[in-house]
Amino acid sequence: MNHNVEILPSQKQFECEADDTILSAALRANVILPYGCKDGACGSCKAELLEGQVDYGTYQSRALSEEERVRGKVLTCCAKPLGPVKLKVRELSGLGDIPVKKMPCRLQSIEKPAADVAVLKLQLPANEVLQFNAGQYIEFMLRDGSRRSYSLANAPYQEGGIELHVRHMPGGVFTDHVFSTMKEREILRFEGPLGTFFLRDDSNKPVVLLASGTGFAPIKSLLEQAFFKNNTREFVLYWGARTKADLYMQELPELWALEHGNFRFFPVLSDATPQCNWQGRAGFVHRAVMEDFPDLSQYQVYACGAPIVVDSARQDFTAVCGLPEEEFFADSFTSLADAPG
Repeated sequence: MNHNVEILPSQKQFECEADDTILSAALRANVILPYGCKDGACGSCKAELLEGQVDYGTYQSRALSEEERVRGKVLTCCAKPLGPVKLKVRELSGLGDIPVKKMPCRLQSIEKPAADVAVLKLQLPANEVLQFNAGQYIEFMLRDGSRRSYSLANAPYQEGGIELHVRHMPGGVFTDHVFSTMKEREILRFEGPLGTFFLRDDSNKPVVLLASGTGFAPIKSLLEQAFFKNNTREFVLYWGARTKADLYMQELPELWALEHGNFRFFPVLSDATPQCNWQGRAGFVHRAVMEDFPDLSQYQVYACGAPIVVDSARQDFTAVCGLPEEEFFADSFTSLADAPG
């Protein structure tokens, strides 16, 4: 049985089978709703249920709290309609023109700028181009049928392949392979681009970028594309890590700060050791943002990385600093076995 789903304020409508999720049905109908993990873990697909009833599905409580559920919030990646439903959620434009592809790729190079971080350069098949928005991700399709998600670290304007930043998660099937037996010229298969984490061009608000660990990867893509397009908005990046070694490309944002007058960079260490000889900011990275921006009411925030960092930033920025909920955009690295990044 099919149920009608109406999206406000766009007034778009589509049919959703009773055993399908609202998000899957929307994407098939080329109605692009916000999403990230597609697994009930990140909360990026949150919408307001205005009319009707849904089966909420299985999700993590940090993605949808009981209080939010009482207030009528649902996760479209998990929710299945029990009849006609009406949702309030901002539809996205521009992504429908970018095809999601499945294709092979060849490992062109692998470098390890830190003990637990690998930078993969992947070569696409001849005559193939991967169109994407800066900030999106791809999913590797592994032989056992499982998938692993990694954000694209290069900008769309850059030709010649794709770049990924992979953090080693000991015990993870994919990352154990990356850090032990993976060799150049190995063939991998992926699907992409996926996700709705990208710079919203319909705003001129200044931008606060928050990255933890390899959450720097999609931020790198986003910023390089913004610089390429001569975007005049103000950008400030806070990159949080445990030790100085974890800031595996620190020299790159430092160079951007010298080259672009509308960009500033603040690295923040949470567990600096004496060997770090660290004179910079210390503590939780989102707290450093709050110290510098006690009022975020006129800003947009883009946060990437560990779920605890993203969740803490979302909660504190909106509750304490006045950031409008709809101006917080996130890519939370939620995979349990091999975190995306």
